[in-house]
Amino acid sequence: MTPIRLVSGIFTVGIWTLLSRVLGLARDIILLATLGTGPVYEAFVVAFRLPNMFRRFFAEGAFNMAFVPIFSKKLESGEGARHFMNEAFSGLATILIGLTVLAQVFMPWLILALASGFQGSEQFPLTVAFGRIAFPYILFISLAALLSGVLNAAGRFAAAAAAPVLLNVLLVGAMALAGPLGLNLGYTLIWMIPVAGVAQFTLLWIAAHRAGFSLRLRRPRLSPDMKRLIRIAIPAALAGGVVQVNLLVGQQVASYFDRAVGWLFTADRLYQLPLGVVGIAIGVVLLPDLSRRLKAEDTEGSRNALSRAGELALALTLPCAVALMVIALPIVSVLFERGAARPEDSRAIALAVAVYGAGLPAFVLQKVLQPLFFARENTRSPFNYALVAMAVNALIAIGLAPVIGWIAPAIATTTAGWAMVVLLARGTRPMGEIARFDDRFRRRAPRILATALIMGAALIPARMLLHGWLHSDFIRYPALIVLIGWGCLVYFAVGPRIGAFTLADFTGALRRRGKR
Repeated sequence: MTPIRLVSGIFTVGIWTLLSRVLGLARDIILLATLGTGPVYEAFVVAFRLPNMFRRFFAEGAFNMAFVPIFSKKLESGEGARHFMNEAFSGLATILIGLTVLAQVFMPWLILALASGFQGSEQFPLTVAFGRIAFPYILFISLAALLSGVLNAAGRFAAAAAAPVLLNVLLVGAMALAGPLGLNLGYTLIWMIPVAGVAQFTLLWIAAHRAGFSLRLRRPRLSPDMKRLIRIAIPAALAGGVVQVNLLVGQQVASYFDRAVGWLFTADRLYQLPLGVVGIAIGVVLLPDLSRRLKAEDTEGSRNALSRAGELALALTLPCAVALMVIALPIVSVLFERGAARPEDSRAIALAVAVYGAGLPAFVLQKVLQPLFFARENTRSPFNYALVAMAVNALIAIGLAPVIGWIAPAIATTTAGWAMVVLLARGTRPMGEIARFDDRFRRRAPRILATALIMGAALIPARMLLHGWLHSDFIRYPALIVLIGWGCLVYFAVGPRIGAFTLADFTGALRRRGKR
């Protein structure tokens, strides 16, 4: 994959991810306006996060980080990639079916592990019921994630990137129909989660079949390839588990503060918009590309791909991070403050958004650096680094909560994210030139930061000038668009002039994507 095709692939995944996140944002806006940050909303948040936590642990974390490099190398060399795919699919399905059955039995204890502050409240039995309905989602979405890895390794990004859109289409549709049909909104939404899992899996099954990767169900067996996969996957699973422990610690702390679970969840969803568009897209495209280049011993190509991905990551996330810190309250109040959502909710969510925004570049840089390890089938080093990050997260979240309250988990998440980046960067040193950013990246990176800071400075007076309009029921949406548009104008006007980037870096990739 050439650097242009790499960036084009990132844009393909990013645009579909953007559509999914925008629909997810619409879902959260409607949900928060209807339910507020009360018991039903918090029960939905925890139940929805449960299968997603296990999905990231098994599929997107452990299994795919181990599966994609091996599969990509087999595909590059023609060494039985399809046979390996079917073995991995059967093994993963067996594990997930067993896990789903166990989760149904032990759901009350799982909910206590996620939010023990709910015990004895009206949220607890509702969260248990919601959790049992939502959990089968992990079976279908994890198998869909494996198929996504197959398609991404083959350089086919569109279907895998489009699949998550189905979840939010179904959830938004359910909210639109629940009222007119007289349905319970909470239960309608939670039932849509496993339905969406089936839909996503079906879409990717068809896409994989059309790409020449037909699944053949077979009896699971411990072949040499599967032993190798498990040997690599276990440290990746533990590393993924550490990340989920960080989320768990934060949610546990938040569950002891009234409405804090809902505040942090909503803030998380907002900063996940740029993180998903850039970070996930880069990780999805860069890992199979680096794996193939390592197999072909293409050192210069690997370094070039890493540097261009790093440039794109900074160019797209630094302005988002600055904007989330500078204009967090206008964004949150315009998007969420209506119906049952109150001004105090907006202020709390905006504070969390600003804190998460400070960590956004770290979360994206992790997606750039981790493939250097995973492409070498090295999952132990990231696990060791994740353990350190977990300790940092727990110490700050638990230690600061009695002092500063519910915002401590957000501060802990951001601090742990930067700690992880530092450790990953240090860990790449023994890899040599292949893991070094090139001169162009080193020249552009500080200029991208300077451009983002100039944009942030320009947003401050604009925010003050538009303050009255941002709080008017009739024109607050156009006012927010003007505010964001002003920031974009400043950023893309200043960047090329000081050598941070060229507009062709973005428009060229989009033109390339349009021809594919």
